[in-house]
Amino acid sequence: MDQGNNSRVTEFVLHSLSGPRELQLFYFAFFTLFYSSIVLGNLLIVLTVLSEPALHTPMYFLLTNLSFIDVCLSTFATPKMIVDFLKEHKTISFEGCMAQIFFLHAFAGGETMLLVAMAYDRYVAICRPLHYATIMNVRKCTGLVVGSWLIGVLHSVSQLVFTVNLPFCGPNQVDSFFCDLPLVIKLACTDTYILEILMLSDSGLMAMSGFVLLLISYTVILVTLRRQSSAGMVKARATLTAHVTVVTLFFGPTIFIYASPFSNFPVDKVLSIFYIVFTPLLNPLIYTLRNKEVMSAMQKLRRRQNICFKN
Repeated sequence: MDQGNNSRVTEFVLHSLSGPRELQLFYFAFFTLFYSSIVLGNLLIVLTVLSEPALHTPMYFLLTNLSFIDVCLSTFATPKMIVDFLKEHKTISFEGCMAQIFFLHAFAGGETMLLVAMAYDRYVAICRPLHYATIMNVRKCTGLVVGSWLIGVLHSVSQLVFTVNLPFCGPNQVDSFFCDLPLVIKLACTDTYILEILMLSDSGLMAMSGFVLLLISYTVILVTLRRQSSAGMVKARATLTAHVTVVTLFFGPTIFIYASPFSNFPVDKVLSIFYIVFTPLLNPLIYTLRNKEVMSAMQKLRRRQNICFKN
């Protein structure tokens, strides 16, 4: 590709996990297994909640949406990464790169707001239990989910609108297995300092505001739980532990990557893989293995399926 001053980059080269051919084949098998587990595990949660009337509650409604968005978050880039392990040249078109940036920030922004909504649901359930059914009605739950998606999309559009028209006429090497905004912006052949500050403020504000809201919510909940010792509160503590674990796994890599987004560290690629591939798999494991209601509903679903097959 000619990369002179008047040329325009039409594709980017992705630097996925490196290694000899045998190692690339191992990566292919390993991540194919993980991605399949993500899709099947999260869709199983969705199917279980939909099929069990006892789980038709606000908490599990939000959980099904979290599982769905986790599938989306892992799907925007992981399948291409898996296929690229079989290719010598790992490239992506300019349009495909912009699409990855859009979907990454839309899904990640949506999940951030959805985790805040789940924390709000637990706050109402534990701190205002007598008003829970009134506050967390169908309209409120639907509004929280729709609002999460809208905020994620708006956040992504605000990121992409300034990026898509940047002049890319020089280097096209992206040091990751997918296109991420900080890595792509620094390839533009123009001064992007102001844009970098805007992107940092936008992404940093969303990540930190979501994290602070979650910290405040869970702190209030923990203080409330310390004053109570009923059997119901023991169950609430178990649920809260699962939520805090998911929040830590989600925000940890995000804050590290975007705290200094325009300085590339070797660990960033590892954290990106953890963030996109491993976290969506850990969520269903955390919520199912620590949740007796979900496990019981899955057993009922399996028994019903066995009866159908026998008939």
